Amino acid sequence: MDISYIINELAEEREDYFRAIAPPIMQTSNFAFKTVEAFRKSFEDEYATWLYSRGLNPTVDILRKKLAALDGAEDCLVFNSGAAAIFAAILANVKSGDHILSVRNPYTWAQRMFEVILPRFNVTHTYVDGRDTKNFSNSIQPNTTLIYLESPNSWNFELQDLAAIAQLAKQKGIVTICDNSYCTPLHQRPIALGIDLVLQSATKYIGGHSDVIAGVLSGKRSMIERIFNSEYMNIGSGIQPFNAWLLIRGLRTLPLRLERIAKTTQAVVEYLLKHPAVEKLYFPLDPAFPQYELAKKQMTSAFGLLSFVVKTREIESIEFFCESLRHFFMAVSWGGHESLIIPRCAGIKRADFDPVNPEHRMIRMYVGLEDSDYLVRDLDQAFAAMEKRSPAQ
Repeated sequence: MDISYIINELAEEREDYFRAIAPPIMQTSNFAFKTVEAFRKSFEDEYATWLYSRGLNPTVDILRKKLAALDGAEDCLVFNSGAAAIFAAILANVKSGDHILSVRNPYTWAQRMFEVILPRFNVTHTYVDGRDTKNFSNSIQPNTTLIYLESPNSWNFELQDLAAIAQLAKQKGIVTICDNSYCTPLHQRPIALGIDLVLQSATKYIGGHSDVIAGVLSGKRSMIERIFNSEYMNIGSGIQPFNAWLLIRGLRTLPLRLERIAKTTQAVVEYLLKHPAVEKLYFPLDPAFPQYELAKKQMTSAFGLLSFVVKTREIESIEFFCESLRHFFMAVSWGGHESLIIPRCAGIKRADFDPVNPEHRMIRMYVGLEDSDYLVRDLDQAFAAMEKRSPAQ
């Protein structure tokens, strides 16, 4: 299915809403019925109709169909956050006594679920270095029911061989989930590689304007319907119509924004690779990246997020560099119009800072929609300010 058709036409029955180019926001909590029989059928199968907007809603349905098509999936659900999509996907596929295999250092709220919530229900987990598929096969237990992947992750961009792990999991009857937030469905298709459920934070590139929080979960219709009738409805974590409309708006420009961001990111990467204050750069499509060949194999592009290690032994120098930037905001998330940074040391107590540990000197950067020269000049002046700063300051 053509991406242009999905983004601009799929599921948009304009004759149903006055031939309007932009779909309406169906800002309603519930829906009326003319007959008791129609009302009865909606209670019997809420997944097939509109009854109450905690479940399905016409504006949300337009978005669901577009996102499922982009993922190459039969169906999808849209949540009010990426964390909610993670929670529902995992909870739907484990029971007391089960075991989960996860990549090491997963997204914070996936990690919190594995370490804090699920142990209360006798669900155990094992973290593995996902760069080697053998680590998964060697760690499978008789009660392993779920493998959780994040490829690439959002700090050092470790990848997993999705096709190989999906094949291994299917042989063992294990469900696979992959967080695809970094690549979006335009540049990595985990379902086509055999993954059962693919999720992403739509807060990032799908929204694209830093004004909406949402999560997406795609897969086979039978699995999505099962999650809808249980975790999705019970938790009440579905997206609201207005936010769904914002995401539809974001989809219109998604390919164009990603193309622009990819081009600007490459210019920033080239600048950082040459700068003497940069000790190491992490970017999946840098030929020096350890998993470069795998990145080229299963991703069609890399853009936006990158990390680098600052060549210093002082936490004060890292802080000074970040605070000297004029056009990069210090903030979480990514995927919007604005460029961002997060110094790893912001999550570390000053007393625990270890200058020998490269991770403590790491800065994650998101490249937005600004001109590349504009961003490079800003980086240049911040590095210069850091280098001029003396320890006494």
